[in-house]
Parts: sequence; C-alpha cells; structure tokens
Amino acid sequence: MTAAGRQARAVHAAAAALLFLAWAAVALRGVAEPRVALAFTTLIALGECVRITLPGDREQAPIGAAGALAYALLGPLRGVPTAHGTLQVVAVTGVGLLLAWLPGLALPWLKAHCRGGDGAGLIHRARPDRPHRRPPWADPARRDSAARRLLGVGFAAAVFQPLYNGGLVDRFSPEGPAYGAFLTAVAALAALCDATLAALLRRSAAGPDTGLRFPAALEDELRSLFGIGSAIVATGMLVSLAAGEVGLWALPLFCTPLLLAQVSFRRAAAVRATTGQTIASLARATEVAGYTPHGHARRVADTACALGRELGLGTRELALLEYAALMHDVGQLSLVEPVPDGATALLSCAEQQRIARLGSEVIRRTGVPRQVAEQVARLADPVLGPAGADGSVPLAARIIRVANAHDDLLTAARGRGVGEAVGRLEALEVLRLGRGRVYDARVVDALARVGGQTRG
Repeated sequence: MTAAGRQARAVHAAAAALLFLAWAAVALRGVAEPRVALAFTTLIALGECVRITLPGDREQAPIGAAGALAYALLGPLRGVPTAHGTLQVVAVTGVGLLLAWLPGLALPWLKAHCRGGDGAGLIHRARPDRPHRRPPWADPARRDSAARRLLGVGFAAAVFQPLYNGGLVDRFSPEGPAYGAFLTAVAALAALCDATLAALLRRSAAGPDTGLRFPAALEDELRSLFGIGSAIVATGMLVSLAAGEVGLWALPLFCTPLLLAQVSFRRAAAVRATTGQTIASLARATEVAGYTPHGHARRVADTACALGRELGLGTRELALLEYAALMHDVGQLSLVEPVPDGATALLSCAEQQRIARLGSEVIRRTGVPRQVAEQVARLADPVLGPAGADGSVPLAARIIRVANAHDDLLTAARGRGVGEAVGRLEALEVLRLGRGRVYDARVVDALARVGGQTRG
C-alpha cells in the first residue's frame, strides 16, 4: 500500500473513531436540545440527498455541508444559549449522513421482495435504461466525503463550542462585528481543514500511476473554495447567526438561496457535458476522415495529461490541456492530401505552425474556452531561451507538442516493425536530441520520468 493509501485509511479510521466516540457520549449524557438537534439532523440528511457534481468529477452536498457547519457554529438560539457541545455536533452530523444513506440500504431489500409475486421485476422494469448505481457505502467518493464532513465539522465545533460554552465568547456581542469576525475565522479554518483532507483523499483515490501530487490537489481544492465552497461557508455562518434572532426558521430561510445556486451549478455541468461532446466529435473527425490513425488523439491526450500532472498542473489546467490535446490535429482537415500516418511532427516547422493556426480558428468557433484555441495555435511554435523554454509559449502547448511527437514517433516505429520497448527508447532519444531547441526541456524530462503513458 502506498503512503497516500495509508494516509487515506488513517483519515477514515479517525472519522469512524470520532463518530463512535460522539455517539457513545450522547448515549451516556443524553441529547441536549432535542428539537434543535432533530432540525439540524433533518437538514443535513436532506442536503446529503441533493448532491451536485463539480469539475473533476467531484461530488458535493452544499446544503448538507452548510447545515453541519451551522450547527457547529451555533451559539444562542433566539437569544437563549445552547449547550450541545462538540461531540453532539459530530453525532448529529453522523446521523444525518446515515439517514441520507438509508435509501441505498433499503434498495437491496426492495429488489429482493419485488422480484417475487405480483411485483416481480417491478424496480427493474421501471427504468431499464438507468445504469446500476452502487450503494453509498460502496462508493469510495461517498465514504471520503463522509469522513471529510465528520472531521471538518468536528474541527469547527472543537474550536468554537468550548470557547462558547466556557463563556469566552460572551465578551463579543452577537450583534457586533467582533462576533461575526470570530465566526468567519473559525469557518475559514474549517474550510482549510476540509480542503486539506479533500486533497489528501483525492490524491489517494487517484492512485500512484496518475502522478497527482498533493500540492496540485490542494491548490485545486483551495480554488474550489472561491466557488461553491464560499457559498457553503457563508450559508453556514448566516444560518448560525440568524438562528440567534429567528430561531430554527433560519434553516429553510437561508438554505433556499444555496439550493437555487445548486440549480445553476447543474446547468453549468450540462454545459460542460455539451462541450465535452463537441470536443469528442472534433477529435474523431480527423480519424474518420483518414487524416490521423485510430486512437491518436486519445493517446496524445493521455500522455499530455500524465505530463501535466507530473509538472504540477491543477484540475482546471488539466481539463483545458486534455481538450486542446484531443483537438490538436483538427487543422489537418484543411489539407488536400493527408500527412502519412498523420505524423505532423515529421513536417517542417512552418507547415506545423500553419496546421496549428488553422486548427485554432476552427476551435474558436466551437464555443470551447478560448485558452484551448490559444494552446493549439501555439503548439508548433519554437522553444527558445537558454533554459529551453520560451515563457510566451503556454506550457500546455509545449506539453502537447512533446506528447504528439512521442506518439508520431512510436507509430512510425511500429510501422517499421520495431518492438514497443525499443520504439519508446528511440522516440525518447529523438525528443532528447531536440531538447531545448524544438521541445521544452522540462517536458522531455517529465516524459522520461512517466514513461509516455498511452492507451492502445
């Protein structure tokens, strides 16, 4: 097991231990303010059932996260002090997560009972086209999310609740700016804790072969805080503050805007899906027309993404890199005669630049992010400078040029009947000969480390 895998197991074990400790403590002492605990449990459970998918295929339950954070930061309720404490916050959050998993727990039982008698096959006949979904406890992403939620909320409650119950927060007036600043500081620390855990778990889930590094994963998670993450933190703080004046009505009142924000994120996800379909169609166009070998665009994209991860690119940069790599040969559709085997790396520099510029003009009209067209337009530009890299040429363009040349050279070696291992060595040697002149030195070195990951 890798170090990242051991760290992920440690996170899961810590979350499980904290949850069982919290449940045991609540069972021994009883539930403080049961009506309030029930309200927040319901909010967390319902929020966990309404999830959205963020870029990078990351799932998030904004309302559930905001509800748990609000309970961790809950001080007075309609002017009356609360005394639920840190462990009850964790216990309530755990119960809410478990309730959200109940449909998945009940599904196998329903399937078993609906197959016999008059209801035989009822569930399967209802939606035969729906793909099979794993139950929540069998989904590693849901387990990671639950562990993060428990530890992150536990951290926020451990910072706030002892200070509040000990009377140290009483010197701040709930109506004054100092109390709001204190809540903001605690919420910010909790968000940083969650981002750190998310980066650690994501690196473990990605596996050692992807080359994803912890700093790059952490950078992605911190960037996400400025999107839906900031809305979650703001909603949690607003609910905890408003509950001091309006009571439990603050829960539905201030969570409704976050629910509307989720609708916007779902629409953005639909737009991303449409963009992905457009890119996939353009990537296949050169193969269908006979300009490039089958699977060339996909292999170049895989190698480019492996190089990008090795060089520390984040999720957004990797997504744009993959888009550009998939469409890097679109300019070949303007050629009267196809290049043999689509090997543009064997053409003159001027011809490569002309094809790249033509391809970028096509890409600009598809509605994909403008950075993709810029990367394709510059991918054939020469690499200059004493360090072997011209800062004006985007790093993504330099990566794609190396990945494309690597696949072209491998294809040529296969055509000569050269073995795969020898062909990789030959391709790497040719790239090294152009290191610092034609190809970026850093990217060539990264290729030597990752070994040119491709699909067959």
